[in-house]
Amino acid sequence: MRHFPSHALKGAILAALTAFPAFAFDGQTITDATGREVLVPANPARVFAAGPPASTLLYTLKPEAMVGWVRAPKKGDLPFLLPATAELPELGRLTGKGDTLNLEGLLASEPDLIVDYGTVNDTYKDLAARVQEQAGVPYVLIDGSFAALPQSIRDMGKVLAVPERAETLAAYAEAALAENDALLAEIPEDQRPTVYLARGPEGLETAGKGSINAEIIERVGGRNVAEVESKGLANVSPEQVQGWAPEVIITIDRDFAANVGSMPEWQGVPAVKNGRVYLAPSAPFGFIDTPPSVNRLIGLKWLAHKLYPDHAKGDLKADVAAFYGLFYGVKPDEAAITALLGG
Repeated sequence: MRHFPSHALKGAILAALTAFPAFAFDGQTITDATGREVLVPANPARVFAAGPPASTLLYTLKPEAMVGWVRAPKKGDLPFLLPATAELPELGRLTGKGDTLNLEGLLASEPDLIVDYGTVNDTYKDLAARVQEQAGVPYVLIDGSFAALPQSIRDMGKVLAVPERAETLAAYAEAALAENDALLAEIPEDQRPTVYLARGPEGLETAGKGSINAEIIERVGGRNVAEVESKGLANVSPEQVQGWAPEVIITIDRDFAANVGSMPEWQGVPAVKNGRVYLAPSAPFGFIDTPPSVNRLIGLKWLAHKLYPDHAKGDLKADVAAFYGLFYGVKPDEAAITALLGG
């Protein structure tokens, strides 16, 4: 959780804010996902994203308003991103695991709006209210759940004053979810595979049922085998995975995907034995949960082809190219798509 400055330091920071009067503007009043009424600029020009999911959504809707990245893109991400955003600074994050930004750093970027996209609960509501009060900058939180994706895109589009762009992306999201539901209607639940999400080089970090990290797997009908107490990320043992005997393993770790076949503790797991360990693409954003944002929409299609190869419809390469062109503004050629998808 964010550590905020002392009263003396806070006073100095607030005094410095006179250089840009955060609320002295014409704008609109937004009711965000926490129920807070927030006055935001009519057309935000400098927007700070509080965490990676918000940064991805901001990029897809209004890249020209970004003041920086939460994490700087890696070299392999750059071919899939608009050149104008490649040199934006890395600013750190206000929310989530490993928050790295202090209030002085936030103010130095001179935002006229802060947006977050993700879990909605009292903790994040309190954080939004405190940062807004201490920084003097409006702070809006949008619901980041998978089920809310189309409406959340529209809500963020309204906040950012790009409703037409938001409607285009929201319509895509609705179509993708409808396509997924139509596919599942053809597949009885008992014929849907059991799935384990493997994170880390040992594959022993996973996500429990109902976790935002595993939400996409469940949305595509995969039966998450992870019986853990946490609804977030959890560490498990090889013995637990052996007992769960997943038919499919989805991983976001390249080293694990390359080495699992020779790791003794994974021998005998059906997914490993049958060659159904799949490395999710990750450039410029992951297909599963890195971050859990709008990038999961193409992950939904990718997962459908991996879990239901005999039922999934459409040309996956063409779908990926179209998604990247629409959401990221860069349409990769066939060679780039082949490399992205692992051959």
